[in-house]
Formats: sequence, structure tokens, C-alpha cells
Amino acid sequence: MKLFLVQILFFVRNEKAKKNVLLLGKFFIFLALIITLYSAIFHLLMVYEEQKYSWITGFYWTLTVMSTLGFGDITFSTDLGLLFTLIVLLSGIILMLIMLPFTFIQFFYAPWLEAQSQTRTPHALPDNTKDHVILTNFDPLSINLVKKLKKHNYKYCFVTGDQQKAMEIYDHGYKVVLGEVDDPETYSKIQADQAALVVATADDLINTNISFTVREQCQNVPIATSADNEHSLDILNFPGNTHVFPFMSMLGIIMAEKTLPVDEAHIIGRFEELCVAEFPVRDTDLIEQTLAQANLRQNLGITVIGIWERGKILQPSADTMMKQTDILIVAGSEEAINNAGNTLSVSAIKSLSEPTVLILGGGRVGEAAAGFLDMRDIPYMIIEKHASLQNTAHHIYGDAADINTLKKAGIDRAHSVIITTHDDAMNIYLSFYCRQLRPDIQIVSRSTMERTIPKLHRAGADLVDSSAAMGANYIMELLEPSDASYFSEALNVFTVPVPREFAGKTLTDLDVREKTKCSILAIKDGGTFITTPDPNTPFKNSGELILAGSSESEKLFHQEFIE
Repeated sequence: MKLFLVQILFFVRNEKAKKNVLLLGKFFIFLALIITLYSAIFHLLMVYEEQKYSWITGFYWTLTVMSTLGFGDITFSTDLGLLFTLIVLLSGIILMLIMLPFTFIQFFYAPWLEAQSQTRTPHALPDNTKDHVILTNFDPLSINLVKKLKKHNYKYCFVTGDQQKAMEIYDHGYKVVLGEVDDPETYSKIQADQAALVVATADDLINTNISFTVREQCQNVPIATSADNEHSLDILNFPGNTHVFPFMSMLGIIMAEKTLPVDEAHIIGRFEELCVAEFPVRDTDLIEQTLAQANLRQNLGITVIGIWERGKILQPSADTMMKQTDILIVAGSEEAINNAGNTLSVSAIKSLSEPTVLILGGGRVGEAAAGFLDMRDIPYMIIEKHASLQNTAHHIYGDAADINTLKKAGIDRAHSVIITTHDDAMNIYLSFYCRQLRPDIQIVSRSTMERTIPKLHRAGADLVDSSAAMGANYIMELLEPSDASYFSEALNVFTVPVPREFAGKTLTDLDVREKTKCSILAIKDGGTFITTPDPNTPFKNSGELILAGSSESEKLFHQEFIE
């Protein structure tokens, strides 16, 4: 009943809706007058033919003829009456079968559907709404961010001025408010002054407009924006954005880092003094060794907390055999990780006489990757099919799907391939093509949509970086700066107080990994921070533990030692 009243109010208050209803009413009045006129003429002609019928019969005959039902129970016998019947029939086809449905749909049914849509998408948030996140663009990055916001119990809402877009967002199961993103009144209605963060991830022009609009309404709310072009950074900082991220450039650098020799550790997360890094097994002496044989914790002071294997994070065990395509996820102090990188890189440096990197795609991501490699003096070659780029010794213009172009760029001797196009279908094709040409090459691919990541791994990509996932992680860190990142559902870094059961016992006594599949990475107690604790040192009855494991492993740890 409430919904019905809201829809009625839409027709009462909306000027366009009121005009539509008025036009529809005029058409019905005109139709009623035509029917009445035809009924009167019907009586006159029947009198002319010496027949007599009631007025109700006249209306009955007129409506049956105009609607083309034509029961045939009442007919004229003269040519004049039959001619009149034809006129009534033809006008009925036009008025009742063509104009009436069109007019009803155009001026009543369509506005009624619009009213229903507007009742489903609110124009404001309650006055007591606070600490929420406002998202001004519906894109893969924002969708990925919403998943993280829900996991951390943050309220959020999308904002759009397009009714159809709002319904699309609503139908996908997300919270959305209808309002123009460049209208200060919109941000007043959604309590932007009490928000935890405003996120703008459209193009640079729209992001700048949004930033000025938000600052016009509220001065203190943090704003995070993306920047497509490097020269837009200063412009986007001017309106008062708290954080500006050139995500495409950042993605290119991250992808390029993964092609470096293992002596340069690729740190993917930090938790105070604890670092989490990636170590590729390829080109090291770790190939075909088990974790027990490598004994990295004892020899290098780092703990293997997970193993990337073509898109899946495997839980490590002592008997896990390391393969060339594996990526170790390790934790330890930054010094220990760097020392481990120098140690593990001995065979890598010997085997790489020319660590050439082939970059497929010379857009923003590709150029950022090339710039990073150039600073590290690592030879690279870019394949780009558009000749708009400056012709340099590092560019080959051609189609990366052409074998002649790939051979000309050096696919036969390249150590790694970085695939940077913004078309996921093309990235899948190129990953599979390069894997067929070079089964031993390292392939790092870009992904736009999260659902494409498993396909890229099946196609042959060793590592896949999603701009949406990366951007969501960086924005989430603004809200939870002290919280460790979720690398995936299979690997989570979390903290717990030292359980009472741990007091006076050692890691060897407790068998934490065997019971829960969690790895204890560090111990924080007051001002001390111990990474990779000694398995034979007893625990104190104080402080916090930093652990790593899957979501299921975290639950097991709580059930085993805390609850």
C-alpha cells in the first residue's frame, strides 16, 4: 500500500507525469465524444430504416464495430447504413487498436514503470548514516572494492544520475542512490560530510568535476580518485583530493617487477616490521626440492606461507615439491627477505645472460612497464600495432598475434612476456599463443575482469594482475591502514592475542601448523617485534601473534586455541 501511494505521489508531483496524464485524459474525452457521436448517428440511421433501438444498444453496436468484434446481431440494410458501418470500423481500427494502446503506454504505463523504478532507487540516505563509502562509478574496480567493504563491515552506496544505470546497479544487488554526481545537493542528501571516503574512478575530467563538487559541499571528507594520465596528477590534486592513484602506471610497474631476477624481492604487503614477498622458483636451485629440503626458515629466516601455482594458492607442507612455474609467498623481515633474494638468485644470475622482456601492447600499462625496466637496465621490446608511438629502438610496430612479429621482437630468446592489452579476450589468446611458442617462458598477463583470471591461467599465464583487484586493495588500505591485505580467500594475514594455552610452550610443542594449517609469522609484545620466531623459544602470556593461512585455517585456529 505504501509503495502504491508513493507511485501516486509521483504522478501528482512530477510535472512531466502530470502533463502526460492530462494528455491521456484529453484523448479519452475525445474518444468518448466520438463514441457518443457514432451512437447518435446510429439511432438516426435506424430510424431512417424504420428500426428502433435503445441508447444502450447504440453504444453497444458502436463499441463492437470500433473494436472489430462485429457480432453481427445488429446490422444495417441500406447502403447508407453500410457506408456508416465502414467509417465506424476504420476509425475504430485507428483510434482503439492503434492510438489507444500507444497513448496509454506512452503517457501512463511507461511513467508508471518509471515511478516504480524510482521507488526502488532512493534519492537520499538517512540522516544518521555515517562512516560509509560513496562510489561514483560502477566499474570492475568498484565492484571488487565493494566485496572488501562488505568483508570489513563498511556501509557503501553507488551514486548515479542515470535512472536506467541505477536500476542496473540495483538489479545486480548493490546499494544505489539516484542523483547527479556533479550536483552538490546530491552529496548533501547522501551525508557525504559524514562519509569515511568518496571514491571517483571515472575518467580524469569527470573525476575532477566530482572532486570540486564534493569539496563545495564538505571540506573534510577524504577523496580517492584514479588518474588515467600522468599529467593529470597535479590537476586532480588541486581540488583537494586526499589520494590520487595512477592505477594504470602502477599496474605496469607491478607487472614489470615480476620479471626481475629473484635477487630483487617483490614485496606485496607489509604488517609493521613484517614483510610479505613473492619469490619465483624459476631459475633457482629450489626447483625439484621439497620445502623440508630447502629449509628456508632455518637457513634464510623466511617462512613460506603459500605457493602460487597458476592462479591457485596452495597450502605449503614439508613434502611440497617446488616446480619451475611456482611462486613462493614468503614472510619475514625486510632484511631477511633481501638476503634470501641475494642467496636464491645465484643460479638465476648465471642463467640469464640477457634477461630480455617482451611487452605486448604499448599503451599506458605497457609504457609504464617499459619505463620501470629501462631504469633497471633490463633489455625489453614493445610490440604495438598502432604507429602513434614515438619510433625508438625498443618499439616494433605490428600485430602481436603474428608469429613473424613475435620472432622479430625476440620471442625465441626472451626470458619473460608481459601482456598488457585492455582486451581480456586478446590477452587469453596471446597467453595461449606465447605458451605454445615457448613452453618455458614466463608469462605475466593483465586482466580487466576478475572472472577472466582463471581462463588466463588455463591459457598459460604464470601470473595475472588485475587492475580492479589492485586498485581495490590500495583504496581499502586507506580505510584499514593497519590491517593486512587479503591476498585471496586462500591466504589471509591476521592477528590474535597470544592464547593462554601458549604460555610456557614452544612452537614445537604446540604443532600449530599441523593442527590448523596456519603459520606463525611474527610475535608482537610491547615494543618488541620478532619475525620468524624460534620454534624452541617458549611463549609469554602476553602480546599478539601474526599468522597466515586460509579463511578456513583462521577458523580452525580460533576453535583450537581461543574459543
